[in-house]
Amino acid sequence: MRELILLRHAHAEPPAPGQPDLDRPLSAEGNAEAEAAGRWLQEHGLVPDLALCSPSRRTRETLEAVLGQVGYVDQRLDDDVYEASPGTLAALVDRHRAVDRLLVVGHNPGLERLVALMHSGQSGDYRGMPPGGIAVLSLPKEGEIEPGIATLSAFWWP
Repeated sequence: MRELILLRHAHAEPPAPGQPDLDRPLSAEGNAEAEAAGRWLQEHGLVPDLALCSPSRRTRETLEAVLGQVGYVDQRLDDDVYEASPGTLAALVDRHRAVDRLLVVGHNPGLERLVALMHSGQSGDYRGMPPGGIAVLSLPKEGEIEPGIATLSAFWWP
């Protein structure tokens, strides 16, 4: 089995007038949530082999706080994660199927719908994923990503 860890960015500041959405930083609460997420991953032995992150400031800051807890891992910014649909995210995960433990740091509604799609086979069957929330999916080692292929092995939120 391989693992897919989906992490929604922690709480961010509301946009300032004229500020692009990509530039929104984490709030103080969000920084604490992101550090707690990193501690949870570390405590559960879920240190990723590779982290793919949306280019938004709030996702980058979330990843930085997580890495402050789990240590360095190979990481890449990927434009495809920002405002991605479940299908786009599934294709991204599929391109990295050789990675045993992949972390994707991104946004809703894409992440929560990807969890539903991969677990239940229906992207509309989502339950929500709060800021700083983590879903861990277990996937077969071989084979393409497809609806209903994964088992939800853990769900955590701050």
